Amino acid sequence: MVKKNAYKITEPMLNEYYDLSQKKKEIENQLEELQKVFHGYFDHQVGVNEKGELVLNNLKLERIIRKKEKYNEAETVSKLEELKLTELVQIVKKPDGDKIKSAISLGLLNEKDLDGCISINSSQAIYVKPVKNK
Repeated sequence: MVKKNAYKITEPMLNEYYDLSQKKKEIENQLEELQKVFHGYFDHQVGVNEKGELVLNNLKLERIIRKKEKYNEAETVSKLEELKLTELVQIVKKPDGDKIKSAISLGLLNEKDLDGCISINSSQAIYVKPVKNK
């Protein structure tokens, strides 16, 4: 059983959270600036989108390049159909949420007909920010 006071929130806790989140933003900005410098260095030394590494004393700076191939859907499907290779094209059936909502609002579909078909995902977020005095 959880103690009632285990979830007590105090002003110092809020202040600490706020201060830490501000420091986190500053650190992320500093890291981003350093990364820009590092990428600029490697762009100049080894070329744009080329991997590279630099060793200074006991630290190694390394840039890796990840490549991801993605087909342009419309052009690829069109080309495959031209080549009579339609077996290489997926036919994906999926519900159209906007049309379903419209059908429900028009009375063409009853929400109860879709019982068990809808899943709801939720996420939580915490924000602490200063209150503006008026």
